[in-house]
Amino acid sequence: MAAEGGGKEMNEIKTQFTTREGVYKLLTHSEYSRPNRVPFNSQGSNPVKVSFVNVNDQSGNGDRICFNVGRELYFYIYKGVRKAADLSKPIDKRIYKGTQPTCHDFNHLTATAESVSLLVGFSAGQVQLIDPIKKETSKLFNEERLIDKSRVTCVKWVPGSESLFLVSHASGNMYLYNVEHTCGTTAPHYQLLKQGDNYSVHTCKSKSTRNPLLKWTVGEGALNEFAFSPDGKFLACVSQDGFLRVFNFDAVELHGTMKSYFGGLLCVSWSPDGKYIVAGGEDDLVTVWSFLDCRVIARGHGHKSWVSVVAFDHYTTSVEESDPLEFSGSDEDFQEQVANSGRDRANSTQSRLSQRNSTESRPVSVTYRFGSVGQDTQLCLWDLTEDILFPHLPLSRTRTHTNVMNASIPPPGSTILTSSTNATNGSTSGAITPGVNSISGTLPRSNSLPHSTTSSTPSGGIMDSAIATGVSKFATLSLHERKERHHEKDHKRNHSMGHISSKSSDKLNVLTKSKTDAAKTLGTALCPRMEDVPLLEPLICKKIAHERLTVLIFLEDCLVTACQEGFICTWARPGKVGLLSSQNQASSPSGTVV
Repeated sequence: MAAEGGGKEMNEIKTQFTTREGVYKLLTHSEYSRPNRVPFNSQGSNPVKVSFVNVNDQSGNGDRICFNVGRELYFYIYKGVRKAADLSKPIDKRIYKGTQPTCHDFNHLTATAESVSLLVGFSAGQVQLIDPIKKETSKLFNEERLIDKSRVTCVKWVPGSESLFLVSHASGNMYLYNVEHTCGTTAPHYQLLKQGDNYSVHTCKSKSTRNPLLKWTVGEGALNEFAFSPDGKFLACVSQDGFLRVFNFDAVELHGTMKSYFGGLLCVSWSPDGKYIVAGGEDDLVTVWSFLDCRVIARGHGHKSWVSVVAFDHYTTSVEESDPLEFSGSDEDFQEQVANSGRDRANSTQSRLSQRNSTESRPVSVTYRFGSVGQDTQLCLWDLTEDILFPHLPLSRTRTHTNVMNASIPPPGSTILTSSTNATNGSTSGAITPGVNSISGTLPRSNSLPHSTTSSTPSGGIMDSAIATGVSKFATLSLHERKERHHEKDHKRNHSMGHISSKSSDKLNVLTKSKTDAAKTLGTALCPRMEDVPLLEPLICKKIAHERLTVLIFLEDCLVTACQEGFICTWARPGKVGLLSSQNQASSPSGTVV
């Protein structure tokens, strides 16, 4: 299935794709864009972003959509799989001078049919609080740019709070604000609150309470995105230095870190139960990180350029008590299950997963669905299955989308194989396990650097590996000898190797020295080699736009994507197509559909 769309079909824009649940269809009549529907000239502008909120409207049209295109910000009623709202009649429209919106976030806690609180971050560093229903501009934060002069990269309300919000900047700093407080007329003075491995947190030192309440300095280079865990207690940050850092937000403590294969990390997302984090970035990979074990458990290779957004699908993530070698039911059953239970399935994942570890007689089959979009204009969907999550089980032979190149960490005392036949494609690959000398000749899709013997300690399943002595030159790395000439200039121009931090956040004590560089993190638990973790293949990988993709959001009836031209597309889930059939609609004038 992953091979679909290969070869000469790669230049076609796809309007539908099929997974085991059924067919996802692009609804051309549900497309949102600027009112004139003219493709936006995206050169030099900030990425198009989309935010949703439900205002609990009695009419049943409670969903609202906000998106930015260039200097413009739009606010519409969102109708999902039904025909889009009249684009010539936005609820609110704003055009900014001298600065551009870069990101935005609704406060879901306070939203009503009469009022919503929308935060908007800008390219010059300011943050605006507006109410697009009342059409009031409430407050402007960092107005004089005394707090930070760099571009706002991400803004989010603190979960469960009506007044606290967090803002990250291209400077690598993050600030905690309270909407009730002022920013003051002078530059803030700071006092160190806590310092750790390549991060520090300061409080604002002043006689009267003022913004910002806290200043976080994280890593080297821009802090590209952050995301709160589902319970709101932890914060995952991805930076241009290539590190994922996960903090206990209230305790202001570092929980764990991960390093990209190379280049900066651009996006991050939590699984519905908070047990896994997926990050994507300039290495063209999606990397799955275990929150509990603080280690990389899988990588996904499907994109041909930088990955701009990763997101978990809460409505397709499933937990089933069944034979682990089978998918849960037929396509019809699966659709019915998803339709009936929706988010409840995702919310119950955590408790069911804990059962999984204690129940041996009837194991729980777990599948996490997540998606990614990239600058290669492609949408990829991925399934994270129990053969990756629980590698000590027999590998599933029904998974055609997972290329498990080797066994992951075996439980203490288990038999270690030196080579195994890959169940998914019939090829033989070396099962590289801690404690076994690896022979490069048995690794058909890896680089040919020599490897050192590593050791495994049964400390809660966390791999503490020594620095691989064979790492001599970072430049010798390649993704299965793949050379993407087309993107080579971008990678060189924007490469973040110069910004690699001088200190590694070695929560797992994987490094004997306190200072490190990118080459020395390779082969450690911070950044395992490609052959040392399972390599996922996408369920689907489809070109769905002409311009780079900047948005991927999973909703109950559909998934939403957007490209840099300013077109926001709705894809109906299987069986969720509205009364208006997309086949009967006139072809979209946007040029994004073939």
